Amino acid sequence: MKRALNILLIEDDTIEVMKLNRTVSSLKLNHSITEANNGEEALVKLRSGDNPPDIILLDLNMPKMNGIEFLKILKGDNKINHIPIIILTTSNNKKDLLSCYKIGISGYISKPLKYDDYVTKIHTTLEYWSINELMVF
Repeated sequence: MKRALNILLIEDDTIEVMKLNRTVSSLKLNHSITEANNGEEALVKLRSGDNPPDIILLDLNMPKMNGIEFLKILKGDNKINHIPIIILTTSNNKKDLLSCYKIGISGYISKPLKYDDYVTKIHTTLEYWSINELMVF
């Protein structure tokens, strides 16, 4: 059975945040999206323990703390390291891809240029995670 997801989006680009919210809304998905502008802000939210996310959508290219730095910290924290992380980035760098999987991500999505392709990727990803058996607290 599908369930509504509590999603943490870690993204510094306002346009990308709006695009994801618009996509989820247009698809009439009942998911809740919490936003963090960077890895530091996300860690504060995650460690607060208030309404932990089911999944994290993470951009790699951010100020203060990039996505790979964030991943290393998150995966080293036993209280939050179980949360599935899906990279959502413009980076097609194979080194980034390999580094992320070695750290322990659950998926890596390159943002396509065409909006329709973006919608398809987001819809497929969220459909997949809404039927997974996730840690519920």
